[in-house]
Amino acid sequence: MLQATRTALRIAEELVQAGLRPSAVILVHSSLSKLGWVEGGAETVIQGLRLALGTEGTLLLPAFSYATVGQTNPYFDVRATPSCVGAIPEFFRQQPGIIRSIHPTHSVCGVGRLAAVLCSEHHRDNTPVGAHSPLRLVRDFCGQVVFLGCGMGPNTSMHGVEELTRPPYLLREFITYHITLADGSHIELPHRHHDFRGWRQRYDRLQAYLDPGSELHIGRVLEGTVHIVEARALWRKALAGYQADPFAFVEQIDNPANDR
Repeated sequence: MLQATRTALRIAEELVQAGLRPSAVILVHSSLSKLGWVEGGAETVIQGLRLALGTEGTLLLPAFSYATVGQTNPYFDVRATPSCVGAIPEFFRQQPGIIRSIHPTHSVCGVGRLAAVLCSEHHRDNTPVGAHSPLRLVRDFCGQVVFLGCGMGPNTSMHGVEELTRPPYLLREFITYHITLADGSHIELPHRHHDFRGWRQRYDRLQAYLDPGSELHIGRVLEGTVHIVEARALWRKALAGYQADPFAFVEQIDNPANDR
């Protein structure tokens, strides 16, 4: 445990050195394996993130479940449905005091001062990253999007920008989902899926649009690279890119696949 605490302190220090703002709202995409061997694993990484933010910060991680919830299994339980985006988000989802937004495929978990505000209205959207998604609200609260060891490819905020511009490949039909809430009650919600059949996401291209040092901060955390993007700049620069070319951040593929 002592080594895990020291490692968490190192993670916190390196995140702040890289450009993370203490007390901010941050959304974290991550890859545990790319950080090297971490004593204490995902728990230590979460501890480091919370130490970096301090008591006034808010930590958000994706709890996406699109790999198991969809047309053939339209059931989502906010208490129990696992996430499908790595060890760190799944560990975070299961911790006491975590708040999870209500969305069948693109829910978000949060803890901290603004977590309840950011995660409370997601059920009002009928797309994955709509106006009430915590991912969009990170922008509205002048937050940061952190890519911890995973590069800028898994940038789900870009879906929200796509939903504003509606490129021709984006949305497919509605599905009615059966949702179990935290108190055990049930509701039904209609949601549209994204449709990337025939297209590969190239959200890593956004890096070329961002100004280093002010909009994009790059550093090292343990054995991995961290990219920290100012959320308002992310949305503004991506929106300009899509308006200039609706295919700016995708590429066509010969063997269509549904990449969310």
